[in-house]
Amino acid sequence: MRVVETFAEARRATEGRVVLVPTMGYLHEGHLALLREARGVGETVVMSLFVNPLQFDDPADLDAYPSDLGRDLELAAAEGVDVVFAPDVDEMYPRPPRTRVVLPELGGRFEGAHRPGHFEGVATVVTKLLAGLRPDVAVFGRKDAQQLAVVRCLAEDLSFPVEIVGVSTVREADGLALSSRNVRLAPEDRRRATALSRGLFAAADAIEAGLRDADRIEAVVAASLREEGIEPEYVALVDRDEVVRLERLDRDAFLAVAARVGSVRLIDNVHIDLTAEGPAVDRGRFLATESVLYRRRT
Repeated sequence: MRVVETFAEARRATEGRVVLVPTMGYLHEGHLALLREARGVGETVVMSLFVNPLQFDDPADLDAYPSDLGRDLELAAAEGVDVVFAPDVDEMYPRPPRTRVVLPELGGRFEGAHRPGHFEGVATVVTKLLAGLRPDVAVFGRKDAQQLAVVRCLAEDLSFPVEIVGVSTVREADGLALSSRNVRLAPEDRRRATALSRGLFAAADAIEAGLRDADRIEAVVAASLREEGIEPEYVALVDRDEVVRLERLDRDAFLAVAARVGSVRLIDNVHIDLTAEGPAVDRGRFLATESVLYRRRT
């Protein structure tokens, strides 16, 4: 495995069909699932490792983001990554960016409304990675459903010759979606946080039983949170591509929730495919053992 710090070095280190997995580090099984997907679809797997300051609207959140380069490199090597692109800020932004990538509609709702500038930062850094590394495929997690929609839109609108692949959310054994933020949850808040996935799964059960009204579907999720004293920032049944709220489940969608549990802000979702046989809900993949998140923390 080669570790490089510049776009030019990364390009020279690749051959054949190149698959990119963008990360901000502090890897967990969600990232490892993306790397395994990448390994199966290309000759060269490139993992980028860069904590992007442009996508943090809260400086304290950026400062609190966990980091352990040695740990990440060990995990990446174990998954057969060929190239780790680990640039510093000067490589990514040699000067304050004069060009930003903005998706005012897709990036302005839901997460975008609660985190001003977040998707502008995401879209700008992803555009730089696609342009600088020139992958044939880029792999993202479905956990960040709105981000996945934003990335697919910018790749299409800007004519990047890249296939965008989405991979199911990986969950801890009790259903909590894996996130580096989970390590910051106090023990009681960690227990309460499972209300997000419980609510989504209860709504998924109702959808599979025939419920289609968005208000009623969203109410199922909100009720689960409020049972634990958690007030959701939003619960929304959303068109998967256009990221607009639906009145009824009549197309492929995702059901998303965001809430603060204690001091930690969490997001989660389930994706829903409408098939000829009925709705197929992607509840994610569940771990059988404790996540690597809780090992060797710095």
